Amino acid sequence: MLNNFGVCLLFLATCLASPIPWPEPSLNDIAALSLARRSVEGGGLAYPSVIQTSDGKWYAFATRTIGSAIHIQAAQSSDFETWTLVVNADGSQYDALPDVPAWVATGPSTTWAPDVVQVADGTFVMYYSALAASSPTHHCIGVATASNVLGPYTPVGGEAMFCPLDQGGAIDASDFVDNVQRYVVYKVDGNSIGHGGACNNAVAPFVSTPIILQPVAADGITFNGAATTLLDNAGASDQGVVEAPALTKSGSTYILFFSSNCFADGHYTLSYATSTSVTGPYARAAKPLLQTGDNGFDSPGGADVAIDGQHVVFHAAYNGGRAMYQAVINVVGGAFSV
Repeated sequence: MLNNFGVCLLFLATCLASPIPWPEPSLNDIAALSLARRSVEGGGLAYPSVIQTSDGKWYAFATRTIGSAIHIQAAQSSDFETWTLVVNADGSQYDALPDVPAWVATGPSTTWAPDVVQVADGTFVMYYSALAASSPTHHCIGVATASNVLGPYTPVGGEAMFCPLDQGGAIDASDFVDNVQRYVVYKVDGNSIGHGGACNNAVAPFVSTPIILQPVAADGITFNGAATTLLDNAGASDQGVVEAPALTKSGSTYILFFSSNCFADGHYTLSYATSTSVTGPYARAAKPLLQTGDNGFDSPGGADVAIDGQHVVFHAAYNGGRAMYQAVINVVGGAFSV
């Protein structure tokens, strides 16, 4: 539980123009009081990422919907509240990543969990997870670039950016900038080589699913230092899974959002941990920020935080799929303590 930290988590269905009049609420307290709204009516936007461009517009990128032939879907908004799916001139759904490199396996459901950022020279960089052709039960992380936010994005190089197949592969890349230093944070997908149960890692011995921080150069692609493990699953209490990392910073405190447990069985959570150093150690909050049952959510998780550290998107199970929701975290003052 966070104490002495004035923060408002205002889900946009009930967003207020003035501060919430409760004294020193915690992230958990506000999550229990507020209700998020589904962003795209009828849209299934799982593991979304969000970016705001210099003209003030917002864009979200997400995993393809079940049965769709595209790789990465996109939505756009002028106000972070009303969203529309991006479509082609003929009304068909737009694919932000129309072509994938040879290392990606062919077939449905090959691409997941994109993250889009703009680097210093104006280039837009997309990180994405995809099934590896050489090991089609495991994912690796690729990278693609474009000159405008919607793309289309073109894959960079002939190899994946992160591909530790002997550890289960890698998924869920996300960008973070601390002053001028860029990082990519991602999950080693150890549960893909687990021993069964929910998401294949709920049966002991539990396989490591570490969240890794990799420094990169200004291009967002070139490695620029040694990687660090920030967090790992705690075994049975996490169903052997932590994933979907997203880093932000409030004052001198680093906040690592992540999801734990299996996304498919109602135990998925949107959780967070904090540290005074970007490389950790990170201390988990006493309870998840959101979990099944909070505000009627089913399996909330997969969050991403915009570069401003305030605008957040995440998904939850909805109508047989997963819908995107949005929220605003407004830091009022104070400091984290666990």
